[in-house]
Amino acid sequence: MSSSDKFSVFVLSKTASYRHKSIPAGIEGIRQLGISSNTFEADFSEDASLVSAENLSRHAVVIFLQTSGDFLDAEQLAGLQRYVRGGGGFVGIHCAAAGMTSVPWYGELVGAVFTDHPEPQSGVVAVENKDHVIVSGLPEKWEWFDEWYNFDANPRDKVNVLLSIDEKTYKGGKLGEDHPLAWCREFDGGRSFYTSLGHFDDAYVDREFMGHILKGILWAARKV
Repeated sequence: MSSSDKFSVFVLSKTASYRHKSIPAGIEGIRQLGISSNTFEADFSEDASLVSAENLSRHAVVIFLQTSGDFLDAEQLAGLQRYVRGGGGFVGIHCAAAGMTSVPWYGELVGAVFTDHPEPQSGVVAVENKDHVIVSGLPEKWEWFDEWYNFDANPRDKVNVLLSIDEKTYKGGKLGEDHPLAWCREFDGGRSFYTSLGHFDDAYVDREFMGHILKGILWAARKV
């Protein structure tokens, strides 16, 4: 991608509830991803007032990095809705599913609502829909150490599942034999990609995980 084709992303990491210690690592990881891939430039902020239709219109993708609690007010939520309905791209990382839990539209944008998780531990992740660009290049199965999120409902009937986990490989799963971890969907005029991985700093220097994030950003931006 030439420099003239580069696009802009807006990364919000505001928290109104639990705050992940890996937020600085996530910010730096996304910054370096834009530089190394030469595909996007990122603006980073903790200021939710920038979640307005006017500001977001300058960006191809908005990324909610570890956002939690009720981090948007009604006006900001309306700005996000206008942006998505205008065709904007959305990427949610890990704790983004634990934000705005009382707002059904936001839950649909992310794809599912976080409920709880067991203690961090190793588990075996599997790639689904192997032909999708977001998971291209990932091993078919691999061991990963993370916080394995449980959700209020299985989103499979409304999203394109990209990654799942075998609950027999760890303790504390609550979705049973079908436990999606990452997915994408066309939603309300825009494109949404969500991955529940990314609790620890190590994820944001992991080549394969950050490739997963990059391809999700490019897909949400309609560049692939």
